[in-house]
Amino acid sequence: MLRRLKLDLQRNYQAYLMVLPSIVLIFIFAYIPMYGILMAFENYRPQLGVLGSKWVGLYHFKDFLTSPHSLNVIRNTLFISVYSLLVGFPCPIILALLLNEVRCQAYKRTVQTISYMPYFISTVVLVGMLYQFFSTRTGVFNTLLEMMGMGRVDILTPPKNFIHLYVWSGVWQMTGFNAIIYISALSSVDPSLYEACTIDGANKFQQIWFVDLPSILPTVIILLILNCGGVLNVGFEKVFLLQNPGNLEYSEVISTLVYKVGLKSMIPMYSYSSAVGLFTSLINLILLTVVNGISRKVSETSLW
Repeated sequence: MLRRLKLDLQRNYQAYLMVLPSIVLIFIFAYIPMYGILMAFENYRPQLGVLGSKWVGLYHFKDFLTSPHSLNVIRNTLFISVYSLLVGFPCPIILALLLNEVRCQAYKRTVQTISYMPYFISTVVLVGMLYQFFSTRTGVFNTLLEMMGMGRVDILTPPKNFIHLYVWSGVWQMTGFNAIIYISALSSVDPSLYEACTIDGANKFQQIWFVDLPSILPTVIILLILNCGGVLNVGFEKVFLLQNPGNLEYSEVISTLVYKVGLKSMIPMYSYSSAVGLFTSLINLILLTVVNGISRKVSETSLW
């Protein structure tokens, strides 16, 4: 074994030298900081350091899971993530399939460019646009409603509207960019398959169903597994910017709780926030493993 490894290093040392900087960077920035996980099992004090703080075991995990607000926070996080996945995941696939049927290349490129431009808008600007569009007094949406003889509608204030604003603004921002990978997969489909379908009398819908979808199915499954593995990772920035005292019941998620408890509170609870973050990562890992196993058995496509 060692002899074979040594021989491989001698033969391909140029390739290993090219990979070495990446390995070093990953080790420094991804693996060395992992010792900070110990904070989740300690009563961490900055003056004592990670290794000098008192060990308390699973106390902070128990404190989070038994706290009165933990159930609401987990529920909000899961609901937003599942809602985003159910709505946002199919949209890029549908857009890619539709663009694949467009024969005018200039029109196709124009639509594709316009659709993925929102991806480059920063989160702060996006939230500002939402307030400008849906403001009750000066918003474009309510101004148009008033011009058509309809009454103004308060969209931003009702707490339940927070989830819909978060999810659908994300769909608008991400659909075009996420469709790129599916468009690339569709571009590699053998044209002879379409010719065979045409000869057999298949219409456009049947060509999409029997040729396009099976061709991109492995890509769809891999991306679905990755999305399921991050189901508890609701983005912090947009949630925090859209959050206000009136919608906290629906907008408080794990990431905002970690920020408020770990950094913003008068007495920062580093260990508590570390425990909550570690709990989230463990749940995501379990979900990723389960979904990957199911996919391997059902479709024979998986990450490992």
